[in-house]
Amino acid sequence: MTIRAWPSRRLGAGGLAAGALALAPVAAAEALYVPEAEPVADGVYAIIGPTDARTYENHGMNANYGIVETGEGVLLIDSGPTAFSAELIEEAVAEVTEAPIRWILNLGVQDHRWLGNDYFQREHDAEVIAFEQTVRQQQAFATDHLEGRLKEAVQDRLAGTEPAYADRRLPGEEATLALGEVRLELQRTDAHFPGDAMAYLPEEDIAFTGDLVYVDRMLGVHPWSSVQNGYEAYQELAALDPETVVPGHGRVSGMDRVERDTGAYYEFLVHEVGAAAEDLAPLQEVVERHREEPAFQHLEHYEGWHATNVNRAYLEFQQ
Repeated sequence: MTIRAWPSRRLGAGGLAAGALALAPVAAAEALYVPEAEPVADGVYAIIGPTDARTYENHGMNANYGIVETGEGVLLIDSGPTAFSAELIEEAVAEVTEAPIRWILNLGVQDHRWLGNDYFQREHDAEVIAFEQTVRQQQAFATDHLEGRLKEAVQDRLAGTEPAYADRRLPGEEATLALGEVRLELQRTDAHFPGDAMAYLPEEDIAFTGDLVYVDRMLGVHPWSSVQNGYEAYQELAALDPETVVPGHGRVSGMDRVERDTGAYYEFLVHEVGAAAEDLAPLQEVVERHREEPAFQHLEHYEGWHATNVNRAYLEFQQ
């Protein structure tokens, strides 16, 4: 089923611009986002989404996605926030390979990780794979996703989107998958959302971290996030020391940049904020003491997230 209201990007930039103008509800200050797959390694690609908030122009696709050729079809890592965006991902896949999309691996619980599942199940008969805990948390958050910020941002582009869950559900906290010629090692992180996970391709030495790692922008700590889990999962990632990291948000990077933008921040939240909470230092005093942290001020969304992150990290460790 096709629900898109603007021409395929295969029509070229002129056709795309005309389509964008035809459907825009208001004059758009932001350029229309067109997902494109960039090579990461032989047969491995990443779609790097914008690092800003969800908007109508970026279709709510402010996250990264993976494309892995397996020799027996394509493995797609995460499926986008809507059926509309799933079709855009489908087009990006078609630009780099003629292989069919056979599997979808859900690494997360936030809307832009999985609400495109239904599209790929219907249109490609793809098998969706996720940890059991990931599915349980997707079910718990589904209504909030569909009725909250996503709906406000994408408006009519939410049409045709139905929650759909993994066909293959993995027990426990770790798993190994063999899909075609590709092997993946999976591990739950339970950091940004409970049920989140990361995937490591050992032969390619590439990690797809989901929302454990943010590059270029500051990670966010929600009331349901766990800084402690994030710190521990990051230590596991650091021990793997992958050559290449496809973060949940931001550019494809090596571990040096990942450490600067995410690892050091987890370290700060645990060993500075967490330690202060355990020592029963007053919350407001801790927030004010750490309001200005120059090591992280280069990150996009620092002003909007940092003080909130300190506050929520403190509360987690106080408990």
